[in-house]
Amino acid sequence: MHIARCTNCGRPNKVPDAASGTPRCGNCHQPLPWIADAGDDTFAEVAERADLPVLVDFWAEWCGPCKMVTPALEQVAQEMAGRVKLVKIEVDRSPVLSQRFTITGIPALMMLKEGRVAAQHVGAAPAAQLREWVEDTLRTPS
Repeated sequence: MHIARCTNCGRPNKVPDAASGTPRCGNCHQPLPWIADAGDDTFAEVAERADLPVLVDFWAEWCGPCKMVTPALEQVAQEMAGRVKLVKIEVDRSPVLSQRFTITGIPALMMLKEGRVAAQHVGAAPAAQLREWVEDTLRTPS
């Protein structure tokens, strides 16, 4: 569960890691940014079964570039509220997922569409470049 502040009215809202549909503000009903954590045991429910396309961030606490890209990813999630879900995977706590997706360098980003990998990106990038990558992936047919 995360707290998301509505970009329209400013009201804080509780947003679950996994749910059907798209989270909306309880006050003004505008889409909320959806940022969730997942791991080996919860990835299927949180990411693969999501109704929205999912931007997956494989990161580690000790990784400097991961810390640098986090604000950019959160900005993209906020700007694309109602269109994408950001799911963060800490690689040291999720060795099964790291092996499954052959994560060899971090930060590693993946876009899932309908539960399947649609695109991958390794390394930090500014918010504008990440947003363009996400938009391009969303436009590409599955």
